[in-house]
Amino acid sequence: MIKLEEYIPIVGQSVIDDLRLIATRLKGKTIQHINSTSVGGGVAEILSRMVPLLQELGVGARWDLIKGGEQFFEVTKKFHNALHGYPGEITKRDFEIFLETSQQNINEVDTCGNIVFIHDPQPIALVKRRQGNKWLWRCHVDVSDPNEKVWNFLMEYIVRYDAAVFSAPSFSRRLPIRQFLISPSIDPLSDKNKELSQETIDRVLLKYQIPKDKPIVTQISRFDRLKDPLGVIEAYREVKKYINCRLVLAGGGASDDPEGTMVFTQAMEMAKKDKDIHVLLLPQNDIEINALQRASTVIIQKSIREGFGLTVSEALWKAKPVVASNVGGIPLQVKHKYSGLLCHSIQGASFAIKQLLNSPAYAKKLGENGKEHIRNNFLITRHLRDYMLLFLSLYHGEDVVYL
Repeated sequence: MIKLEEYIPIVGQSVIDDLRLIATRLKGKTIQHINSTSVGGGVAEILSRMVPLLQELGVGARWDLIKGGEQFFEVTKKFHNALHGYPGEITKRDFEIFLETSQQNINEVDTCGNIVFIHDPQPIALVKRRQGNKWLWRCHVDVSDPNEKVWNFLMEYIVRYDAAVFSAPSFSRRLPIRQFLISPSIDPLSDKNKELSQETIDRVLLKYQIPKDKPIVTQISRFDRLKDPLGVIEAYREVKKYINCRLVLAGGGASDDPEGTMVFTQAMEMAKKDKDIHVLLLPQNDIEINALQRASTVIIQKSIREGFGLTVSEALWKAKPVVASNVGGIPLQVKHKYSGLLCHSIQGASFAIKQLLNSPAYAKKLGENGKEHIRNNFLITRHLRDYMLLFLSLYHGEDVVYL
């Protein structure tokens, strides 16, 4: 695993020294992260990097998973969509399935940490096991306008926690417990974000038969309705009327997301008559994702709703010009006309892509600004510091803590 010293050339010695100092105050405490999947999606990606770094700092850290069958994850996907404000019916049986599986996990999961850190709604009911330890609920989704039926159901559990953590100011809700604003992060030294040789990049393009004969516009995301891959294809078609380019839609799935195959099939069907559209269902291969991003001329993230959108940070870290929807946590990363371009529609996305393809110098400047914005705000070292200060705050009174 990557060691803390390897981040010094990126963030500076003083940042690492601060992490070590804060960690000394957490000696003897164990932080137990619990979520629903070990692969796929930003939560698993962050925890796979963060837990070993906490351990290196001398902080007790572990990562556990809840269990769930197909029905449970179909229900939690419905919850996920509903919390994002996406229309859909939530039935009494859906709540029953959620409660039945939750009770099984309550009976089986050992919540032994001094601080139990629950990620997202899937394991939220585990708080019923609370016995003298501290509990945090981390909401990674956009709950700025949630389905009230689902939100009120979750509130019965949220109020039992010591604090809730959100990714963007607009996600904050009226709660009787403390709230913290902590944005997610990327690891600049992970396989998905580290520097790659041109030979490696070219090898991946050859594997997926993507020629370099014209500009490449790319969206890297799970195949999820809320990521709007079909809207990306429509935006590309508008651009193609004026600029000859290629589109790459690439992503994988997550074990707790049963809708991915359906959305992938829809994208394939929509793209099948255009040889310049490459729809790729990738294995869990971060090097390939990295290579596709680095090979791209413009990267797009046309989400309808978005908890944060780590693919935006990944693209900006590679100094790529980004066009992204003005939703969720994306505006924290993309400052319009400084570190990228924000859009509100298919037409807006196509206009922004055309602007970047027609103005390479402007696109390059946005990419350079974007990389520094990510360096200063959205790397894992900042995330570690914020989390450790959050953990400490649980043991130091009830005052408001600004991270």
